[in-house]
Amino acid sequence: MRPVVLITGAARRLGRHLALHLAGQGYDIAVHHRASPDADADSLCAAVAGLGARALPLAAELADAAQVETLVPAAVAGLGRLDAVVNSASLFNHDDIASFGYEQLEAHARVNTGAALLLARALHRHCEAQGHPGCVVNVLDQKLWNPNPDHLSYTLSKAALEAATPLLAQALAPRLRVVGVALGVTLPSGPMTEAEFAAAHRMTPLQRSSTPEDFARAVAFLLQSPAITGTTLLVDGGQHLAAQPRDVYFLLNKA
Repeated sequence: MRPVVLITGAARRLGRHLALHLAGQGYDIAVHHRASPDADADSLCAAVAGLGARALPLAAELADAAQVETLVPAAVAGLGRLDAVVNSASLFNHDDIASFGYEQLEAHARVNTGAALLLARALHRHCEAQGHPGCVVNVLDQKLWNPNPDHLSYTLSKAALEAATPLLAQALAPRLRVVGVALGVTLPSGPMTEAEFAAAHRMTPLQRSSTPEDFARAVAFLLQSPAITGTTLLVDGGQHLAAQPRDVYFLLNKA
């Protein structure tokens, strides 16, 4: 039987690229998206099917714990099993210390941290009941190793998820492995132009940051590496080695 992976935020951007990559490598895909109807989720499922894999769209608001708790049982019911979860979806709203408030912090923590923990727990329960191993991949950010104070609530939520990665690896072993992938500038975000993205992508020691293909290959490697747990792989062109006082968007002549 083909292994099954649940990817949060799979309908768009990095999640979509990962879903197509893993489908081509022999995985069936549980396609999480935020709400129905979702034309992007439907088109992704069709594309996955075109690669000879099964795809199941699953809608849930990650800020709502009750909806998150439905995802693993729904994936198992629809696809017969679940072997891995990739926590790819992220809330990414800008704030800084001047604009910081509890509302933004809680919103980011629910989506970026809390949902990942609930999904890891649910996958562990499933794998324990079925007697097979599983893996959780948490998508992180190189800025945790190269901090700047922009996107404060986002950064704090990802820092909590990074800290949770070894804790979950300890708590859920030996049945479940828990690992992280930390990315650099990978896709344009917000108001960034293509020219600004290209410039930001070059602002690393290797003069290239991560690409969607780099990300997908790294996740596939970790899913297929049974001796790796409790650690994070930095896939960022060395960006974490080059200290930056602000987010790269603000370094590109932005106020």
